[in-house]
Amino acid sequence: MTSMLILVVTGPEDPTRVALGLLVAKTALAEGHPVTVFLAGDGTDFLRPETRETAHGVGTGSIAEHWAALIDGGARIYASTMSSKVRAIELDHGVESASPDRLVRLIEACDRVVTY
Repeated sequence: MTSMLILVVTGPEDPTRVALGLLVAKTALAEGHPVTVFLAGDGTDFLRPETRETAHGVGTGSIAEHWAALIDGGARIYASTMSSKVRAIELDHGVESASPDRLVRLIEACDRVVTY
């Protein structure tokens, strides 16, 4: 199966876009694709449970529900170390901190990269 990297750099100002990205990741995972999600920049705001719980996309569903499905389904989830640190965000269970060099390796390793 084709491996996919979903890069989320959009923050809470556009929950529809973020929900769409996570919905695509969740759908790919359900279809058997290896899925990696990388949160960077404003996208790291979704590491905060209160942000996830209140964010819903228009026609693209609940970010919290998509997130739970990704965690439960075994998706690999990374968050930018620098983006998280500058925003004083602690990593959730199941999320690994990663530097830009790790993102470069993930881009090289995955068959498809999509940015939301």
